[in-house]
Amino acid sequence: MSGPFRTVRRWWHTPRIRRNVFTALLAIILLVVGLGVGAWTRACAGGACPSVASLTVGYDPAQASKVYAADGRLITDLGLQRRTVVAASQLSPAVKAAFIITEDKRFYEHHGVDWIRVLGALRADVLHLFGRGRPQGASTITMQLAGNLWPEEVNRQDRSFKRKLREMQVAFEIEANFPKEKILELYLNQIDLGNRAYGVESAAQRYFGKSARELNVAEAATLAALPKAPGRYNPRKNPHLAVMRRNLIIDLLHQESLLSAEDAERWKAYPLILSSRSDFSEVAPYFVEYVRQQLDTRFGSDLYNKGLRVYTTIDLDMQQAAERALEQQLQAIENGAYKKYSHQTYADYLEKKGDDDPGPAESPYLQGLVVTLEAKTGAIRTMVGGRDFNDSKFNRATQATRQPGSTFKPFVYSAALRAGYPLSTILEDSPISVQMDPNQPAWEPQNYDLKFKGPMTLREGLYDSRNIIAIKLGMEIGAPAVIGEAARFGITTRIPAYPSIYIGSADVIPLEMISAYTAFANLGTRTTPTGIDRVEDRDGNILWRPTPHSEVVMDKPQAWLMVDVLRDVVRRGTAASVGAKFSVPAGGKTGTTNDGTDVWFIGFTPDLVTGVWMGLDRPQKIEADAQGGRLAAPAWLTMMKEIYERRTAPPAWARPDSLTFVEIDRTTGYKFTPFCPKETLQIESFLPGTEPKDFCPIHSPFVGGSQGGPLTGKSPAPGAPATPVGTKPTTPAAQPNPLTNKPR
Repeated sequence: MSGPFRTVRRWWHTPRIRRNVFTALLAIILLVVGLGVGAWTRACAGGACPSVASLTVGYDPAQASKVYAADGRLITDLGLQRRTVVAASQLSPAVKAAFIITEDKRFYEHHGVDWIRVLGALRADVLHLFGRGRPQGASTITMQLAGNLWPEEVNRQDRSFKRKLREMQVAFEIEANFPKEKILELYLNQIDLGNRAYGVESAAQRYFGKSARELNVAEAATLAALPKAPGRYNPRKNPHLAVMRRNLIIDLLHQESLLSAEDAERWKAYPLILSSRSDFSEVAPYFVEYVRQQLDTRFGSDLYNKGLRVYTTIDLDMQQAAERALEQQLQAIENGAYKKYSHQTYADYLEKKGDDDPGPAESPYLQGLVVTLEAKTGAIRTMVGGRDFNDSKFNRATQATRQPGSTFKPFVYSAALRAGYPLSTILEDSPISVQMDPNQPAWEPQNYDLKFKGPMTLREGLYDSRNIIAIKLGMEIGAPAVIGEAARFGITTRIPAYPSIYIGSADVIPLEMISAYTAFANLGTRTTPTGIDRVEDRDGNILWRPTPHSEVVMDKPQAWLMVDVLRDVVRRGTAASVGAKFSVPAGGKTGTTNDGTDVWFIGFTPDLVTGVWMGLDRPQKIEADAQGGRLAAPAWLTMMKEIYERRTAPPAWARPDSLTFVEIDRTTGYKFTPFCPKETLQIESFLPGTEPKDFCPIHSPFVGGSQGGPLTGKSPAPGAPATPVGTKPTTPAAQPNPLTNKPR
């Protein structure tokens, strides 16, 4: 042995020196222990650590409210954390095994802190300081639970020693108060698993479309892979990485003898099968926001953390049909299928728009809306409030006000029927000039085709949508009668007493306009739109069930007459293209506003009312010859044909027995005679007492009397229109200043 080593040996064998060394070591140990005890006691001093007493009273984590469609399918969640609490006893055994083997394999052996894992983590940290290996975590499931339950007091993002001691103390307290199975249950219901899913039940539904009760080994391992890095191992975003980590967990299960080698290989080969959609949150976003606003007003913050169950009226199949039909038609218009389209298209807009750029307040591209109501209940079955909710959250169905154009005309005709005008009433489709103000040019409205067709019945005037007929009729019965009729049908926006209102110049809320047509579908009873069937708490107790509202606005005979004329719109009028391809009994009305800035079609069957609108947010002419029958009606037809492929067609409206019918000459409005041309014969229905009393004098060979007729018959002057009972000559009276626009 060399000299230096012999010297050290002699030094060490000196009793005094050995005593001093041991004393120093003991002092260091006591110092470390004292510092540790001090740090331990100070970590939770002053109530810094949370009490687990709240868990003893009852675990009540924040749960997002769930929004369901009419058939019970989940649409989406409302809340920051998507969570559904489920008991550990109801979970698949594979779920519990996968999480324990991944996060804390000695879970059932320790009392909150795994000291073996702590020492291993310290060793890894020391090696990492010298550039070897990677640091390791030492948190047990109980410690993670502490951080997840009380993120403010036990912040897991805080890497300090004090935070770790605090986490350990809370973990010990949890272990002292709860059995292992309860701790595991709390953990599995609390943990963040990405995609805003908290807890294994919510994650199982969103990734695999099934309950955590039904997960197999591969699916359970996929979820167990997420806590390490939810974004990195999200199977939707990074399926390759998710499968790699899943298979690593399956190997761990095999190493712990929880799986045989054969089973492990079989589950590692299992394909990653994700549900086609985690929910229907991308479907009906405008409707969900419409419902959310109502719920927020009623329930406040409870909506977002009490796990309410909201059962809505939306029909997801109908909704998707509506979204497809609208987008298909809008694209066809933009692609020039009808006329040259000169505005920016939606595709061009998206190409130029940055991914993170907020959408403008007014969309520069063509927009549209669709709303479908169950006629008898007012239940909203579809609501498309715009083309792209992510780009523009403005709901054009409920928040916009637009000119309805000719879809407003049925209110004029309904008011006329109420005033005793029969549908056989003849009015002259001829130029009209109304002087409103001596200092302004006279108002001279036109028909959409810029032509005049002469005398015609009210029936023809409506189904052919003649502006002049509607204006003359409205001026005869008066603005108050028409405004009152619109209010009776549920229109709440202000309607000024100008002649242009008769052809739809006053702004309306589209949802109100569409719901007004339920009065026709129901033969006189208008129903109020509703999107919510009921709201339950998490235990199934009903908290709110809105009461459907309906109101009789017409008696059935009057309503049937209106329906019959609106069926003519589809059978032979401005929406004849719809009737030729749709076999279900239907009626409706097209609408086009001044210069083609708004196009409408509101159609109805005996059980459904659907309205379609198209236009630009900043009103501009859509394209040359834009008409509701050409642009909006095809979307309605496409949608309704798809809906009635899955839905039984209803019978047509039954004609009330109280109505009478008379053979008339449709060119004169008088009773038909054998001398009238056969092509002018029309069988018209009447409210009792409004039938024409006289036979047609125009085509009679007899002459005599002052009124004209087949027996007394002095014929009117050649070319002069006959004026049957109930018809008044049109004399434009002085009116308030009309609206500057002239919709048609």
